[in-house]
Amino acid sequence: MQIKLEKYHGLGNDYLVYDPAVNPMELTPGRIRLICNRNFGPGSDGILYGPIFENGAIKVKIFNPDGGEAEKSGNGVRIFSKYLKDAKYISEKQFTVSTLGGDVDVTYLTPNGDVMRVMMGKGVCRSDLIPVSGPSRQVINEEMVFCGKPYRVTCVSVGNPHCVIPMDQVSRETVCELGPFVEHSPMFPNRINLQILKVLDGENIQIEIYERGAGYTLASGSSSCAAAFAAYRLGLTGSKIGVHMPGGKLEIEIRRDDSIYMTGQVQRVCSITLAEEFVGDLQRK
Repeated sequence: MQIKLEKYHGLGNDYLVYDPAVNPMELTPGRIRLICNRNFGPGSDGILYGPIFENGAIKVKIFNPDGGEAEKSGNGVRIFSKYLKDAKYISEKQFTVSTLGGDVDVTYLTPNGDVMRVMMGKGVCRSDLIPVSGPSRQVINEEMVFCGKPYRVTCVSVGNPHCVIPMDQVSRETVCELGPFVEHSPMFPNRINLQILKVLDGENIQIEIYERGAGYTLASGSSSCAAAFAAYRLGLTGSKIGVHMPGGKLEIEIRRDDSIYMTGQVQRVCSITLAEEFVGDLQRK
């Protein structure tokens, strides 16, 4: 059995595309964990399983390295959209991708599809839609305690859940220390992504990211949208925001109806054909 994967990255956030039309093997959590493992497998920040054609829609399933399915990923959607163009599934300039966290509208901005604008849906801060434990409320600048220390927290859903904490300084060390406690806090029944945020000026923010089910990542599209939305709702920035991450920068625009548009680039890295011995290991998972 031959298994072929396509590798892409969005600002250093890398995904493997697993096309079911090319690969006959079903994905299980154990197989996903082994494929994403950077020591024992090809390694990636996740797997994009698709395209799945259903009732006229193009769907993608987004899997984290721990084997769990994510509702939405901004970098994942952009990468998957680039793959659709590369594999000649899509010839139109505009189209829609369906994810577990809702439909995403995509517009290619360059002929080869490496830069695109994505409408990620509407940002919401309502606790029952994120979800956050407790009574239904807007979770904006709310005090929460993690590791025995109080933080001012704004929680956002853009189809998946995010916890945003503004700080005077942000670093990889800080987000990695805090991230596991926030992700698994009883405040967040479905777990949550963490972004720590520093405001650079009225049009730019800097973030560090700890993703649910993945850990530290160099960049994240949905995290950028959530952090920008939180900064906007807190009155720290305007509605057009450059989000700076270790992997690069995304441009976010928030419209009056709270819809969020993300513009950024992706790059194809390589095709990977898995060795027969490795496929045998996968079959035992």
